[in-house]
Amino acid sequence: MDLKNVYLIGIGGIGMSALARYFNNKGLHVSGYDRTPSTLTRKLEAEGIRIHYESNISEIPQDIPGTLVIYTPAIPENFEEMAYIKGQGYRYCKRSRALGEIARGQECLAVSGTHGKTTTSTLLAHILTQSGEGCNAFLGGISKNYESNLLLSRSSVLVAEADEFDRSFLQLFPKLALVTATDADHLDIYDNHQQVIEAFSTFASQVDGSGALVIKQGIKLNLANVEARIYRYSYDSPCDFYASDITPIEGGRFEFTINHPAGRIEHCTVGIPGWVNVENAVGASALALLHGVAPVRIREALASFKGVCRRFDIRVNEGGAAYVDDYAHHPAELAASISSIRNIFPGRKICGIFQPHLYTRTRDFADEFAESLSKLDVLGLLPIYPAREEPIEGVTSEMIYKKVTIGDKHLIQKEEITDFVHKHRDCCIVTLGAGDIDRFVGPIEECLKELS
Repeated sequence: MDLKNVYLIGIGGIGMSALARYFNNKGLHVSGYDRTPSTLTRKLEAEGIRIHYESNISEIPQDIPGTLVIYTPAIPENFEEMAYIKGQGYRYCKRSRALGEIARGQECLAVSGTHGKTTTSTLLAHILTQSGEGCNAFLGGISKNYESNLLLSRSSVLVAEADEFDRSFLQLFPKLALVTATDADHLDIYDNHQQVIEAFSTFASQVDGSGALVIKQGIKLNLANVEARIYRYSYDSPCDFYASDITPIEGGRFEFTINHPAGRIEHCTVGIPGWVNVENAVGASALALLHGVAPVRIREALASFKGVCRRFDIRVNEGGAAYVDDYAHHPAELAASISSIRNIFPGRKICGIFQPHLYTRTRDFADEFAESLSKLDVLGLLPIYPAREEPIEGVTSEMIYKKVTIGDKHLIQKEEITDFVHKHRDCCIVTLGAGDIDRFVGPIEECLKELS
């Protein structure tokens, strides 16, 4: 098929926008729909990609044979444009299928896991880029080193964030793969935790037999069908790849040694703070080492890594004011984020503003959310961000609120956020969630800078 146009439904999503940039770079005519404008859609428009924000079939390219339509599974089944595309005979596929087709022609290094995969895959892509080999990378966040979620080079290596949502990662057949976590999540897609484990086990079996699979220590998968070499990694528990000699240094960062089957990489540091990023560095370095990157290049790249927007992103740390923005939206992620903040800002009260993401996730993990949020000193709890879901009767943020054990807790609305921050300006402020809470990052920064 002579492909001329790529039309993306849900073009503003992080994975969809990377595909849009990829095809735009290939010289194809790229356009799409999204529900609301955002910083990301504005950047796509600045790159020459046409986007509209109300359903309008006249915006779809009329050249049916020359058009590929890519859609996100978050789009409702009855969406008007999707119904038109199916009825008119367009070629269409999900985002995951498109990424899978691109990956088939390259040596794929995939990072999967219910959390940690975005930072780890971005760090891996940075290591490969800084090593001089380069890579093509489809990332689940905006890299601060490259200000994009897409890296392109002449290399035949592709780094992919392997997303378990909608079983998307089963479209990938990587040469090397990492599994960071297999917690229960996306139970609107998977009926139970066992099905999550089964999906990760299937993904593990798809790793090339001549390649390698690296799994975080303690994760239990069915590995009977895995033909690739199997390794384990951890934060500091001795196994194939782990950190030792972990020493705190300035700014909440650490110096450490990476231990691996062929030796040690001493005096490593990661350019961003938080103990969890030591673990992410070990995982990314494991794949880099197995790929053949020289240890000295890995050490250099780790030190120059600037992180990912919305992944433990320290936005303000001056004049007594402190503000961290984090994408954490699962109880385990919240607990890790709060723990890292306590390590970086010892003695400071922590005021968290959390926006629950999805009705089903709130319903399924209300107890666990409450337990994690009770590790804060002050909580501001926003209404649930629905994303792709319709409301579920009786499921609200109050389900979590009633179970949180700290006394200084508040149910707040979006329009109250800046006032809430002003009242708790002496605390370290942290915004948490995967919805549209990121739209308040700028206003919170301005509020704190005015007060400092």
